[in-house]
Amino acid sequence: MKLGNNQHTILCPHCGFHTRVDVDSSGGDQEFYQDCSACCASIHLRLHIDELHQQVQLFVDADDEQNY
Repeated sequence: MKLGNNQHTILCPHCGFHTRVDVDSSGGDQEFYQDCSACCASIHLRLHIDELHQQVQLFVDADDEQNY
């Protein structure tokens, strides 16, 4: 993924539906949520900027793990 504003297709971790997300990497590392357009479940997205290699990493999960 390149730096800047990009649109990407991800798989919903709940239902597997392909959904598009807008990613703006100009703000640095970020965490945000977006609802799936098919099942309406909340998708947790974490954006990490690797400035050394000029790359953006996008991590997608359901954010439904329980911590004890």
